[in-house]
Amino acid sequence: MDNPQLAKLTARIYSLEEKMLGLRLSRRLLLDLLASREAEKREQLVGLERENRRLHRENAVYARTLLERNGELMLLRETLRGGETRETGHPAL
Repeated sequence: MDNPQLAKLTARIYSLEEKMLGLRLSRRLLLDLLASREAEKREQLVGLERENRRLHRENAVYARTLLERNGELMLLRETLRGGETRETGHPAL
């Protein structure tokens, strides 16, 4: 091989080595970014699961309250109907 071709191939090798180093750096950055994004997703998922449990608890409390109030209303209606029957002599509705 003559000297100009050797210089050309040597320059090409250096160029490819630089590109390879750049690709390694890019790969590391992308992997770090991916790991960071996965951590954010896990954190968000934990927060959403916590909120879901809280909402389920609040919903259960609300449902119990509604059932209690409904029972109170039914009792009040029966009391009022019974009172009308005794006071007016009309049959309860």
